[in-house]
Amino acid sequence: MPNYHAWLDEVRPSPYADQLSLGFRWLRFSRALEREYRAHLLEDSFELKRFALIIATVIWLSLAALDMLVVPASHLGWVLAVRVVVLLILLICAALILQRRHIHLLLPLSMTCILALGVGASLIVGIAHQVEPNYPYEGLLLVSMAAYFLVGLRLSEALGCSLVVMLTYVLADLSAGLATPRLINNVLFLSFGNLTGAVGCYLLEYKSREHFLISRLMRLLAYHDSLTGLHNRRSFNRQFERLWRQAQRDGKSLALLLCDIDHFKAYNDCYGHQAGDVALQRIGALIEQSARRPLDMGVRLGGEEFALLLFDIGADEARQRAEVLRQSLEEAAIAHRGSDSAAVLTMSIGVAWLSPGSQPDLSQLYEQADRALYEAKAFGRNKVAA
Repeated sequence: MPNYHAWLDEVRPSPYADQLSLGFRWLRFSRALEREYRAHLLEDSFELKRFALIIATVIWLSLAALDMLVVPASHLGWVLAVRVVVLLILLICAALILQRRHIHLLLPLSMTCILALGVGASLIVGIAHQVEPNYPYEGLLLVSMAAYFLVGLRLSEALGCSLVVMLTYVLADLSAGLATPRLINNVLFLSFGNLTGAVGCYLLEYKSREHFLISRLMRLLAYHDSLTGLHNRRSFNRQFERLWRQAQRDGKSLALLLCDIDHFKAYNDCYGHQAGDVALQRIGALIEQSARRPLDMGVRLGGEEFALLLFDIGADEARQRAEVLRQSLEEAAIAHRGSDSAAVLTMSIGVAWLSPGSQPDLSQLYEQADRALYEAKAFGRNKVAA
């Protein structure tokens, strides 16, 4: 496994970073991440499954034409009957898979298709071998390769389907009375083919899981501040207007709290930038606690500037939340001997609020909060102004 430790610390705390650091050689994540990965895999492999189903149907029909040329008439009826039953299963699964609303059935339907193809092909080989020992059996390997590479199954699922197909083939050829040396040769060939497919499938799934974790981490890096874990300015700009549109649609209000850490440059000069980073992380945790509802948003705008976007909140409650946040930092008692306004680290907060019936430019909300913040700082800092 590659060594990611050089940059993983930049995105912690994060379950994706923790999992990447721990590794996943057994192709398993923690329970919550495993659920998220499987949901992602279903969505991501939807088009692949549809393509594989079309290819499988075409090949199955083509082999039916070959059966008419190779299988003696005495057994052709049984062979074609198996072809028709499997084709019906494929068509029923296709009708469900092509409707995206049945995406929760995508995995069982995919495995049903693979098993139908494999078991059907095994039965056909067994029937044909009763009268024609040279009837090709290698098509079973194509089914296994499709399970490993073409259907988007995980290794455990693909391996389980392939083992069922192998077992069905052995039973079918034993019933057909195929010579033991010939049967052993065929089983060894299929086994080594499945081993190759399983190794390739393992590597593909490993890389798929690795890509899943890294892509989630890249998203965190793109839209979250690496020091505090809060949303960054890019994420704030992206979500601000979307939340306001939702607030208008749902008839909800929106409040913006702009926070500035008092005399933070003096704090860095006095205690050093490493201590400053620790202080910012503690402040970020306080703001994250304040953004506890699903549509609330804690933001680090840059440097010592933070924001808190609150959804569905009244003006009085927004001011009260700002006061609670201001007090929580003061009560944290982070010593600041370089401050002119207090002996501990404090913040000034400007509050602006929009009612659901108003139609202002969103920039006005930011300007009002910024103006309120300026007033809070002008009147001695460590205050809330609205």
